[in-house]
Amino acid sequence: MTTMTEASVREFKMPDVGEGLTEAEILKWYVQPGDTVTDGQVVCEVETAKAAVELPIPYDGVVRELRFAEGTTVDVGTAIISVDVAGGAAVPAAPVQESAPAPEPEEKPQGRQPVLVGYGVAASSTKRRPRKGPEVTVAEAAAQAAVQKELNGHGPAPVPAPVPAPAPVPAPAPAVEERSRPLAKPPVRKLAKDLGVDLATVTPSGPDGVITREDVHAAVTAATAAPTTAPQPTAPEIAVTSAVASHDTARETRVPIKGVRKATAAAMVGSAFTAPHVTEFVTVDVTRTMKLVEELKQDKDLQGLRVNPLLLIAKALLVAIRRNPDINAAWDEANQEIVLKHYVNLGIAAATPRGLIVPNIKDAHAKTLPQLAEALGELVGTARDGKTSPAAMQGGTVTITNVGVFGIDTGTPILNPGEAAILAVGAIKLQPWVHKGKVKPRQVTTLALSFDHRLVDGELGSKVLADIAAILEQPKRLITWG
Repeated sequence: MTTMTEASVREFKMPDVGEGLTEAEILKWYVQPGDTVTDGQVVCEVETAKAAVELPIPYDGVVRELRFAEGTTVDVGTAIISVDVAGGAAVPAAPVQESAPAPEPEEKPQGRQPVLVGYGVAASSTKRRPRKGPEVTVAEAAAQAAVQKELNGHGPAPVPAPVPAPAPVPAPAPAVEERSRPLAKPPVRKLAKDLGVDLATVTPSGPDGVITREDVHAAVTAATAAPTTAPQPTAPEIAVTSAVASHDTARETRVPIKGVRKATAAAMVGSAFTAPHVTEFVTVDVTRTMKLVEELKQDKDLQGLRVNPLLLIAKALLVAIRRNPDINAAWDEANQEIVLKHYVNLGIAAATPRGLIVPNIKDAHAKTLPQLAEALGELVGTARDGKTSPAAMQGGTVTITNVGVFGIDTGTPILNPGEAAILAVGAIKLQPWVHKGKVKPRQVTTLALSFDHRLVDGELGSKVLADIAAILEQPKRLITWG
């Protein structure tokens, strides 16, 4: 009898849609079993730790099965959908050659059987081997002879004291396998030594089990929090605590921490406890900049583009970086190097329903004002639609976060990992300001620049922030300095 095989069914596996990602959550299926799909057709939308991405199918056929429901997190490399590329028809498999029937195994003897490791149970006869009696000591033999003599009428014999059986000699315990040396780079080992952390107790999160600086800091945090942990309750207390812990769904809503929000939280914690942050502030009159924004909106070369104060602030930051290039750098802990970057990938923090993301404009330093306006509009629009690709959020060198859109004066922003500076822009408000010796209502905002103090000292950070403020106060400097 021949069997049928599923040779025509192709399985589409969860791809790594971002650099080094290990899992993704299925947000929405666009197809159902029985639907016909074509090469390149989007079949589902997934959310990674970086962004939401639509996945196209790489072949034609009919959907056979959806392996996972919406809302399920799936590991990269796991099949998520099967497609019948032959239209659903199964093809016959090659006949399987029937082998000669194996001889029936002999009846298993009862009792334990000796086993030679690696070769299974040795064949044996069904007859049991007679059990060998215990060895008799000289004292036991004499006692048995005395009892026999008494039975033969020769008088009672003294009852010998029982001779205890020799205690079994325990087998030597197997040697404990020597623990392998934890994997960590020399700077990480030095950090662990300075903080008094045993690397053998640290859980690695790096590739191939390598311990990172973040792992060491996490171990220190866990050790610090351990003494403050409440004592373990007894069994009855545990039952009561569990009953109280169940929340009222009518009064509380619990949202799992995953996807973009989980990745953002991990990155911010790592940045806050790795890079020494310094934040400086400046309040600046941006009245002339606001007038220039209104003029640019009427410029025919900028028609249809996104023209707002953020555009000129971004341009001012790029000019300040050109004048102070050392701030556009990164700290390479592994190689103990400072990486000076001769390009600017300008990140713009964007609030989305899935959390805060920071896509960046590639090579923003080389763009004209219209090109920068176009790139900024595309970046914001894509982020709001939740379509930002993982590639758009990689490789940033400096970031702007505009908290002013929420009416906030300013803040102390946290650096994105791998960047040396981040600029926070506060709300632009009409305030009394001394202008040309008189108090007048002027458009005023407060800027905050956070920087990595390992890379940027107070002088460099102050120069960058002062340049940005000077340009926004007198935007004609965009021409003379740019």
